[in-house]
Amino acid sequence: MQKIYNRLSTLIPLNSMQREIFIRFALLFFCLMLWVKNFTYLSFPILVLAWLLDGGLKKFKRLLHEPLVQAILILCFALAAGLLWSDFSGDNRLKWMKYFVLLIYIPFFSLLNAARLQFVFVTLLTGYACVVSIGVHQWLLTGAQGITLLNISYLGFSAILGIGVVVAVYFAGASRAVLFRVLFWVIAFLLFFIQFNQSARGLLIATLITVSFLIFLQYRINVKKYLILMTSIMLVCIIFAVNSSVFQHRIAQFKQDIVQLQQGNYKTSVGYRLAIWDVGLDGISRQPLLGHGTGSPASYFESNILTYKGGVYKELPEFQDTSHFHNDWIEMGMHLGLLGLLVFAFLLWSWYRSFKISGLSIFGAALMVFVFLAGLTDTFMLYNRAPVLLLVITAMFVSWQNKMKIDANKLKSTVHTTLIV
Repeated sequence: MQKIYNRLSTLIPLNSMQREIFIRFALLFFCLMLWVKNFTYLSFPILVLAWLLDGGLKKFKRLLHEPLVQAILILCFALAAGLLWSDFSGDNRLKWMKYFVLLIYIPFFSLLNAARLQFVFVTLLTGYACVVSIGVHQWLLTGAQGITLLNISYLGFSAILGIGVVVAVYFAGASRAVLFRVLFWVIAFLLFFIQFNQSARGLLIATLITVSFLIFLQYRINVKKYLILMTSIMLVCIIFAVNSSVFQHRIAQFKQDIVQLQQGNYKTSVGYRLAIWDVGLDGISRQPLLGHGTGSPASYFESNILTYKGGVYKELPEFQDTSHFHNDWIEMGMHLGLLGLLVFAFLLWSWYRSFKISGLSIFGAALMVFVFLAGLTDTFMLYNRAPVLLLVITAMFVSWQNKMKIDANKLKSTVHTTLIV
């Protein structure tokens, strides 16, 4: 690895200052391109090059001790191995390749140090604020959901908002100053209000349950404060629901979907999901151990609905093009069977462990609950931006905690030395 680093340094002769400028540019570019569709084609190679110039290969052995890094590598290896027994010749969408975007975490996390952390934090926060502002402006101006300018669907925008709500609520509970607590609660409620006016029911419920769980973890000792906060949140939800035409429309649509479902019509949002989950669970039962192979779920659905249960679902492709199973667990089970389910569960557990090791067990548990719940009604891990945003947040929080531990150890060492002298 030292030879590779030396050869790369020869090919790209940069002094230490130039190298640092390039690395910071790569981090800046990555944080900005995070919000642009297919950003990996531009920012990922630049980020990897910066990582290599920073001696990333020499640090790789140390990175392997990180639980999340281990889990990401295992997941990607399992998916690559699944190609051996896959038949996806009729599917050119390659949705499954989005799982490999998780590898971005390795160079990004490795590049974060004490000197770059604040710079990256400001860049990410600025980008997030701009994206939310664009979404709000579009919603207020035209009533359209999502962000057309950035090609972000209402589902993707709702996921981004939900993550922001969870982070804001965590900071509200962790802050000691009353002013900051109030500020973060205001931010959380504003983001939640915007999310209420997106049509993503599953993600909205996931956010509400996650926030309730997070508040319980933070205030479980102080029962009185916990009850006050939960009552306040319920009242706010009622107010938002009453004043949100979008939310009321989605509730009415849900009731109508149920009526259509009872009449045997699956060409609705609810009916389509129930149908595709039914086919997916049947597909997993046919290949329970290793699944149908990486890349085969969508083509399996389209080829089997013609005969499954007498063809009751055969007209669904006319309602919506099938690219995934609208459930992270069924999607992974179709790809890799029980192996895939275990690997995916290991990913979430390792993700949580990375937080726990850094002393952020409550925050990590809340984020993993959000990922789990969001993945029950859609393939959250195949979203273009939300999973990567979570990885970036993870890298920043873990790096910050590691920095705090190093600073604390240095302070203890200094005090100890002073006392001895």
